[in-house]
Amino acid sequence: MPHSSVKSLTLFLLLFIIALCIPALSKAQIDPPTTGVHTDTVTDQTKATRITNQNFDNIYLQNARISTFGNEYGQPIPTQLVADLTGNFVLFATPRSRFAFIFNPRVKLRLLNTPGAPVKSPSYMPGGTLYYRLNRDGYRPSFLALSYSHHSNGVRGPTLNPNGTFNTDSGKFTTNFYTLAYTHGKRVDRQNTISNRYETLGLELHSALFGTGYSEALKDQYGFVRVNGSLMYNLAKARTDAINPENRTFNNWMRLQIEFSYIMDKYSTYNIGQVNKRLNISALYFYQFPFMQNVALMAGGGYRGQDDYNIFLQNSYAYFTVGVAAGVSFGFHHK
Repeated sequence: MPHSSVKSLTLFLLLFIIALCIPALSKAQIDPPTTGVHTDTVTDQTKATRITNQNFDNIYLQNARISTFGNEYGQPIPTQLVADLTGNFVLFATPRSRFAFIFNPRVKLRLLNTPGAPVKSPSYMPGGTLYYRLNRDGYRPSFLALSYSHHSNGVRGPTLNPNGTFNTDSGKFTTNFYTLAYTHGKRVDRQNTISNRYETLGLELHSALFGTGYSEALKDQYGFVRVNGSLMYNLAKARTDAINPENRTFNNWMRLQIEFSYIMDKYSTYNIGQVNKRLNISALYFYQFPFMQNVALMAGGGYRGQDDYNIFLQNSYAYFTVGVAAGVSFGFHHK
C-alpha cells in the first residue's frame, strides 16, 4: 500500500471515530453555570455532577484491562504457563472532574514447554489512559479514552538474523503507540441481576509512522495502523448476605469479552483483505463463584494473524486458553 494511501486511510479512520463521538457530544449535558442561581440550586447541581463523575470513575475501572494467568494451547511453540499481568493504578479520579487517568503497567509472559522451561523475552508494556465522559447518563454512558503505550522485550540483539528472518532468540523489539477509543454502554437493573454492556471502537497509531520510537527492522513487517474494538457483557447476581441473611448483595457472576484488532497499513506482501495475517480476535468467558474475591475462572480462545508477543510477530495460529483472571467485576471490587 503506497505511503500516501496509508496517510489517507489513517485520516479516514480518525475522522470516523470522531464522527461516532459527535452524537454523544451533542447530547452531553454541560454543567450549568452558577451565576445568578439560588444557592440551594447551585449546591444540588454541583452534588449531582459530582455523583455523575464518581459513577463514571467506577465505569472506567470496569473497562480497564484485566490480568489473566493460565495456559494456551495451539501455539507454534508449546507453553506450560502464560500470563498477561496488568496493574491499574488510579493516578487521578475525583468527583470534581469528568477526567480520570489510570497508569497501566503491563507484562506478558510465556513459560515455554522446552528444555529448561525458559521465559523468552517477555513483553514489557507500560502505558497510561486518560478518560473523559461525554454524557451524564450512568445507565447509557459514553466516554473517550486516549492511551499511550510502550512495547518492548528488554533485549538488545539484532532484530533480524543474517538470513533476514526475525531473531526470536535475542532480537530487539520496540514500538510505541497511541490509541483513541470511543465507548458506549448500557446498564439494565432487574430484580436479581444487574447487567452492563460496553462496545468500544478505537484507532491505534504507532510512532513509527512519524519515523521514531521503533525497531527499524519492523518497518512494513508490523502493523503500525490498527482498528481495535471490543464487546463486553458483565452480569452481577443478587445473593443472600453471608453475615445478615435479611440483606442481599449484588456480586459479580459472569462476563463475556470479545476483542479484535485489524492491521490497516502495509504489511509485508499481504493485501488489505488477507484476514488470516491481519486479524487478531479473542473471546473469553469468565465465571465467578461467591467465595472468590475479584478473581474468576476463565476459558476461551481466538486467532492471531500477527502474534502480539513482541519478536514472535511472524506467527499466525488459532489457540484455546484456560486459567483464572483478576479484575473482572461488576464494580472494581467484589461487592
